[in-house]
Amino acid sequence: HKQFVMNRVSMDLNELVVNGNWTPQEKALHEARLKAKAKRRLRKSSSRDSNRESFSDSVSGELSTDPHSPKSKNAVNDRKSRTGKGRGLPKKGGAGGKGVWGAAGMVYEVEEPDAKDPNYDESSQGDTVYATVVPELDERELEKTINPIVQEYFEHGDTKEVEMLLKELNLGHHKYEFSSLAVSLSLEGKASHRELTSRLLSDLSGKVLSEKDMSRAFDKMLKELPDLILDTPEAPQMLGQFIARAIADHALPMSFLDCYKGKVDCDNARAALDRASVLLSMKRKIMRLDNVWGVGGGQRPVKHLIKEMNLLLKEYLASGELSEAEHCLRDLEVPHFHHELVYEAVVMVLESTGDTALQMMVKLLKAFWQTGLITLDQMNRGFQRVYDELPEINLDVPHAHSIMETFVDLCYQESVITKQLRDSCPTRGRKRFVSEGDGGIVKS
Repeated sequence: HKQFVMNRVSMDLNELVVNGNWTPQEKALHEARLKAKAKRRLRKSSSRDSNRESFSDSVSGELSTDPHSPKSKNAVNDRKSRTGKGRGLPKKGGAGGKGVWGAAGMVYEVEEPDAKDPNYDESSQGDTVYATVVPELDERELEKTINPIVQEYFEHGDTKEVEMLLKELNLGHHKYEFSSLAVSLSLEGKASHRELTSRLLSDLSGKVLSEKDMSRAFDKMLKELPDLILDTPEAPQMLGQFIARAIADHALPMSFLDCYKGKVDCDNARAALDRASVLLSMKRKIMRLDNVWGVGGGQRPVKHLIKEMNLLLKEYLASGELSEAEHCLRDLEVPHFHHELVYEAVVMVLESTGDTALQMMVKLLKAFWQTGLITLDQMNRGFQRVYDELPEINLDVPHAHSIMETFVDLCYQESVITKQLRDSCPTRGRKRFVSEGDGGIVKS
């Protein structure tokens, strides 16, 4: 049939050549059209032939197949491929098909759900745990973050709050630097700040900071001592006290000092280590060096503060050094309790003999008043307490009223107390004995 179509096309072309009426371009275009038409005819004829063959096969199959025969049922349910492709084996080895779990004897293992699977259902996978990812602080952000935490701790003194804040931060491998930063800040502060820092390091040890972190921190500070001395000349002695306190509190291992024996070239570091060694040898029987920084002002017992103020005043009367007395009072760190110093100073004047103590105490109170170390309220409270107890004091000191009047007048002249406070000083009326004609009655 294909040969017939091609012959027909060639005959049409020969007729056109014989006529010779077309140009070469028209002739080429017409040839292309005729060839395309011939191909379409060829396609149609081939599809008709295939349909006839399939129809004849189906008819012959219907005639030859018995629906009730077992062979016909096997042919219908046969899993072999009927497309003419493949090796004629059943699909999936006989383990596929609807309602089929797999081949006989196949054991399936438990598969973990894949979060990247498109069919992954988060809600059907059980409880979902969400974790907050905190980025690790670098060296620049570390100091900016730690400094406010330590400064606030110096105000409230709550170690648990600091522990909670540190657990919320991701310090990473810079964790040990928290200890060095806290100690550096306390070196520039007061003794109470250093006491709070030692307590903080003790409470954080084993919870947030390990012994290794503490050792790295103090090792870093020993190397930085030449720079620390520029701001704090007493840094070597203070760092030695920090090391001794940390070892006593079990925040540092006992072998920390042994690691530096014969290996220290810096004089400042050697002085710090020697200071720590001396303190530990002196306090070997005491588990904690609680008094290495002294006791913070507000944490001291009232009796202890009264004793310290009495000692301060006696040393002042013996030496007459105002600067030393002022320094000692500031070190007590109890500005709310300075009225006790005023009270003790006035009582000491009443119990003394001579005018020396009176003049020196006026000078002392005047100096404290001018520097603002003793406020107006504290001054008034101290004098008022003496006024209230003057009758009892008079039992031991008969001339207490007259000495008190003299002292109050002198303080007012030096602008230490106000006029109102001077006028409120209690006075005892002068008593006189009249003649015997009055019966010896004492009249005021």
